[in-house]
Amino acid sequence: MAARNSRDPLADEFLRYLEVERNVSPRTLAVYRDALAAFRLQKNPTPWKKCSGDSFRNYLFAAMKKGQARSYIRLQFSAFRTFYRFLIERKGLIHDPVRELQLPKAEKKLPLVLTRQQVEELLSAPLRVPKHQSAPTWMPLRDAAIMEMFYSSGLRLNELALLEVADLDIYTESVRVFGKGRKERVCPVGAPALVAVSRYRAAANVHSGPLFINKSRRRISPRSVWLILKRYLRHTSIPIALSPHKLRHSFATHLLDNGADLRSVQALLGHASLSTTQIYTHVTVERLKKAYAGAHPRA
Repeated sequence: MAARNSRDPLADEFLRYLEVERNVSPRTLAVYRDALAAFRLQKNPTPWKKCSGDSFRNYLFAAMKKGQARSYIRLQFSAFRTFYRFLIERKGLIHDPVRELQLPKAEKKLPLVLTRQQVEELLSAPLRVPKHQSAPTWMPLRDAAIMEMFYSSGLRLNELALLEVADLDIYTESVRVFGKGRKERVCPVGAPALVAVSRYRAAANVHSGPLFINKSRRRISPRSVWLILKRYLRHTSIPIALSPHKLRHSFATHLLDNGADLRSVQALLGHASLSTTQIYTHVTVERLKKAYAGAHPRA
């Protein structure tokens, strides 16, 4: 791909900046890399600093003509915008060819969330499902601790994988998290999650370094966490495809369902903008409407 190629040093440097300084997730890094590579393949050999607004406008029209999803188009242009901000701030570029481009509006999709009963079923799965024969005896306890932490603190996938033992404070019942852009926040941790983590650490003899480890006793990867969740999902009655992010959606929605204010949920999730958090208020309203329709005699 072009972004991996040494002939595209600006893209390479940008991707290193995202990974090292911005601490973006592996998924985001891959999406941005692919977006830059796809544009370069189509528009080669125009240098990045000489691309015009028309270059990106033509690319946008071509993507729409192919029938690409609006969400995917917007994701690609998010990569372009972040890249050109980097070029302006770090490389002295004056003109941003992407800034004034009008993108198609995003489809309004409410995030899918689990019911509390579904969450309970999922969180209990690691201790119900027989472990793989080659897995260490402590691995089901680790898996249970991982899922309890996800739902208890609303962490992103990458945030959970990066946790250190020292980040979790059992006395204040909180965890220190480094989110996007290395922004630090402190999240409460519920008693079930604290108990699950303590049992796992005792069984796996984890006293320092990465909090969650693999069977080689190295830091667990985000991809491995995703696969763990998919494995246990197969042993539940949950009918929807599930990602770690849906546990985060469920965490936020259940808080709002039970009276938490939006600003508090914003802080817990680590959202820079309140508008990002407001999507969960729509989810809660929809759930209330369904409850009303099912229970009220004159609904």
